[in-house]
Amino acid sequence: MNKTKVALGADHAGYELKEHLKDILNESSYETVDFGTNSDQSVDYPDYVHPLADSIEKGEQDIGILVCGSGNGVAMAANKHKNIRAALCWTNEVAELARKHNNANVLCLPSRQISKEDAEKILLAFLNTSFEGGRHVNRVQKISEC
Repeated sequence: MNKTKVALGADHAGYELKEHLKDILNESSYETVDFGTNSDQSVDYPDYVHPLADSIEKGEQDIGILVCGSGNGVAMAANKHKNIRAALCWTNEVAELARKHNNANVLCLPSRQISKEDAEKILLAFLNTSFEGGRHVNRVQKISEC
């Protein structure tokens, strides 16, 4: 069985949480690729988001996890890519709906707004939920039309 390939990226504000989640993923049945950053020194999040999104678009990674202080910056940058559906999630319920209804392929987390424990729950909800398809297929296809 092939392992799910998870791309990780963060800015300085998300570095610590990214590292925590990476450890959890590596202890499980996931293969991770870390796009950085590799410290809590100030950086520009698009420098890490765009290579991660490119990798998912090329099929090199299956899904992505991005972390910054609010989650907004990484979500905005990732969603500039045509085939990326990045979802800012702050509860496991929001993560489940992003996968079920929107076929999200990138999870964006707000490190300054959630605890490590909540981030773990959100991550697991995102990873363990599948796209429902059905009535949502046409809607999701329309996201990338423009």
